[in-house]
Parts: sequence; structure tokens; C-alpha cells
Amino acid sequence: MDYNLDPSIAALIGYAFGSIPFGLLLTRMAGMGDVRSIGSGNIGATNVLRTGNKGLAALTLVLDLVKGFVPVWIAWRYFQNDIGWAALGAVVGHCFPIWLGFKGGKGVATNAGVCFGLGWGIGLAYAFVWLVMLAITRISSVAGMSAVVAAAGAAWYFGRPTFVPPLVIIAVIIIWLHRANIRRLLRGEEPRVGNKP
Repeated sequence: MDYNLDPSIAALIGYAFGSIPFGLLLTRMAGMGDVRSIGSGNIGATNVLRTGNKGLAALTLVLDLVKGFVPVWIAWRYFQNDIGWAALGAVVGHCFPIWLGFKGGKGVATNAGVCFGLGWGIGLAYAFVWLVMLAITRISSVAGMSAVVAAAGAAWYFGRPTFVPPLVIIAVIIIWLHRANIRRLLRGEEPRVGNKP
């Protein structure tokens, strides 16, 4: 069913879901304080992992995936012309949540949920590239940036060209948010998964 609502409605729904700061909420509920005070200072699963609580990091990862998937699923069901806007809104919400002064996470996990919402082929391509690059490098930022670039190509390959523009915009946002990681990579100082920065 397609209600042909204004694209801004789809974007706002995406933003509302994406802006839920699960990493921050979970670490606080677990009595671990503010996750923004450690590591990279962001609210994503990779930084939650730096608390040493793997279970909490895994739960953050799952919930960040879900908050990317759900608004895209809603868009598919109710306003199919605006799916890309819902996808973009979810990632922007995670990266720039109004509740945290527009300082959120880097969007890699939320974008994974978005990609699975856009299509299983796109989502599996995203996950495959992320896992392969993580296995090769053990550097989360390299895996994430590789996956977001691959997603746009996967959308084109699987016959979803209308999803390419929002995925390219998402890739630009996520790579821009990784600019400090890129500088550390160039200096050979980027931490590997399992190591404290």
C-alpha cells in the first residue's frame, strides 16, 4: 500500500528511529556510565565494545541494526516512493541525534540495517564486505567504510538504481565521520578490534 506521503514524513520517521541512542542507554542502564567518555567518544557498538562488555556491545549492534531496518520496512509497506528518504533519515538520525546535541555514532551498523531493509541482496553484500575486510584488517573503520561504498554498487547490481543516490549520500556522511580514523590509518595508528585505542 502506497500513501504517497511527502518524502519529509518518511525521512522524519527514519530520523526518529535512527536517533535512539541505544549504546548510551544500554551502558547507562548497565551502570557503566557514559560511553562517550571512553575510546572514540561515540555511541556505536564498536565503542561499547571498548567497555569490555561483549554482550552489551552485541546488543547495541543488534538494536542499531533494527533501528535502521524498521523505518525502511515501514516505508516499503506504506509509502514506497520514499524508501530512500527513510533510509537516509535513519542514518542521519543515528549520526546526528537531536537528543545528544547532534553528536551520535558513525552509522555503520544502522546503515547495515538500512541495507537489509532495502533488499536482502544489498544487505548481504554489505555484511559480506564488512566481515571480509574486518577479518583481513581487524580494523573496524576500514571494514565499515568498505561496506558503505559497496552498498551503493550492490544496489545498482541488484537492479535498484533509485537507491544508489541515498546510499552514496550515506557513504559520504559515514566516510566524513571517519576522517579522524583515516588520519590515524595514514599514520599507522588506527586501533584494531580487541585493542584499546
